This record gives sequence, structure tokens and C-alpha cells, in this order.
Amino acid sequence: MKNISQALRYLKNIDPRLKILIDIFGKPDYKPNDNYFEALVKSIVYQQLSGKAAFTIYSRFLDLFNSKDFPLPKQVLKISDQKYRSIGLSRQKSCYIKEIANAFAENEIIPEDIPKMNDEEIRNLLIKIKGIGPWTVDMFLMFTLNRPDIFPVSDLGIQKGFTLFFQLDEIPKIQFMEKQAEKWRPFRTAASWYMWKLVDDDFQW
Repeated sequence: MKNISQALRYLKNIDPRLKILIDIFGKPDYKPNDNYFEALVKSIVYQQLSGKAAFTIYSRFLDLFNSKDFPLPKQVLKISDQKYRSIGLSRQKSCYIKEIANAFAENEIIPEDIPKMNDEEIRNLLIKIKGIGPWTVDMFLMFTLNRPDIFPVSDLGIQKGFTLFFQLDEIPKIQFMEKQAEKWRPFRTAASWYMWKLVDDDFQW
């Protein structure tokens, strides 16, 4: 995110408690990725897993193709579901990955158009693909396009981070989280990264 330094200055000033996390964990290390196919496949792998477990499975996925470069959609489509399950991907995730590969292969997603689109237009485009829901779109906007003000309120890691950050006895309600995160606008992407780090210091994307 080009304006990450600006984001951190703003967040430190607006929220003293968040300043403590920024000082502890340092600057977010995510960078934009112009391979949108790779990014969406990665998001599917990472769904509902801890950062460490997801990273392990994702590494096994890459090893299937014996190449330094990320595989092309047609290469991903050629691998059997059984092979994907052997590296730890569920039947459902294998299906979703192939749905994404097919969307790129059939030009339902045209990578050159993505940077010109606003957040809502991207949501409307991606949500049409089976397996891509609000969480996957949020991850894409945050970690691929580095859009500065994304708040993945349905993410369990974010919910757990809020529980610790606000010293609550249980997972907070969505409305509470949205209200508390308002002060982090327009840099909720960076603030969310610190919620993840608070819960899982092994978190990586």
C-alpha cells in the first residue's frame, strides 16, 4: 500500500492503543500482486485456516507444478481433484479453485480491467464466481490491490483480535466491531492487519 506510512501515522494519532500494536509488530509487510489469478487461488486455500496451516498447504500446491512461476489457469484445470486432496485441499476448495481457473480461461475476468474498477465494482464481478464470497473479495482488495479501507468484519481472526484488543469476554457482535472501527477510516486495512497479528503472530499473506 503506497500510503502505508501515512496510514500508520494516522492510526497512531487516532488510537493510542493501536499505537502499541504498531510499535510491537512494526510495519505491515504485504505488497500488491498483479497476478490476480494467483491471488484469488491463494485466498481460497487460506479460507478458514490459521496462517501457518494455510501457508503449508499453499506451498504444497505450488510444488505440484515444478515451476518458479505461478501456474496458468489451464495448468490448474488439468490437475485432478484427488491430487489436490492429497496435499490437504478439501473437495470443496478444489472445486472453487477450478471455478476461478475457468473464469480466467474463459475471460470472465479480464485482469487489465481490475485496476480501473472501484471496490464495489470488483465485489460485483468476483462474487459471481462459485466459491468467492465476501471474505475472499475482502482478502483480494486488501492483499492484492492494497485498497486502504477494507474491513473484513466476518473474519474469525479479526473477531478474535477485537476480543483481545477491547478486552471482551466473548466474540463481539458485528455492529460493535463496525462502530469501533469507524475511527480507523480511511485506513481500516492496516488496522485489520494488526488485529490478525494480535491473535496469530505467525500470520502471513
